[in-house]
Amino acid sequence: MAPKLSIADVLTLPKSTVKIPRLGFGVYKSPTNQCEESCINAIRAGYRHIDTAQLYGNEAEVGHAVRKCGIDRKELFLTTKILTPGDTPEETYKKALESVRKIDGEEGYVDLFLVHSTGSGAEGRKDMWLALERLFAEGKTRAIGVSNYGVKHMEEMKAYAKTWPPHVNQIELHPWCQQKTAAAYCKEHGIILEAFCPLVRNKKASNTVLVNLANKYGKTTCQILIRYSLQKDWVPLPKSDNPDRIKANAEVFDFDITDDDMAVLDGLDEEAGGAIVKFVGNE
Repeated sequence: MAPKLSIADVLTLPKSTVKIPRLGFGVYKSPTNQCEESCINAIRAGYRHIDTAQLYGNEAEVGHAVRKCGIDRKELFLTTKILTPGDTPEETYKKALESVRKIDGEEGYVDLFLVHSTGSGAEGRKDMWLALERLFAEGKTRAIGVSNYGVKHMEEMKAYAKTWPPHVNQIELHPWCQQKTAAAYCKEHGIILEAFCPLVRNKKASNTVLVNLANKYGKTTCQILIRYSLQKDWVPLPKSDNPDRIKANAEVFDFDITDDDMAVLDGLDEEAGGAIVKFVGNE
């Protein structure tokens, strides 16, 4: 049987007392003139976890929403990411610190800070991780992790990381891209898996299997995909700027997908061929 879940549910990060909400709200490509309102709508709908990044260009707007929403900052879980290092370790650190300040002010913090990509090479990855460890030690972030990391990248970290395993690995996850090797490694080491693109950017909305399941459960295809992520013990990060869809995407706690139907969705996996953004390298 599927676990009974609620929108208030959390997971505990590895070797930490920090708890991450099971459902997140993504703001990738949310325009700066829309992002603040979308975040406020998400918080009103019950989300307590917002995921942004330097790449998205809307960290400040997320911060504005947090200050305006009427919810105590301590009740919210805010994530950002650094994509590339600076020219020196100090510049890399300052680059990360600036994100914290954009989101939560001079004396503020973020709840989770991720290295966004493996694309800067081994030295770049190391520099960014060490900068995040410095923020972590200073209390400027409550947890640190990675994104788009395969097994080889997480193993590489052991040579220099004081904080290991990373608390989180955020990778593309949905029925067509289940990243089984990386997922198994993260499960073995207690690393929380966050699912970006859990809705496959709506590219599978007409898929016969998905549509049939949506009809069976009286749910939208998006709700089926989010519930699937939750029952896989992933932390899905659905994104929308449409107020009705933002609300609907949080209404996934009043039904369970049966084990048989979860197996049907599991059977859709296309491995690397199913990725629309990134299939991580593991060797």
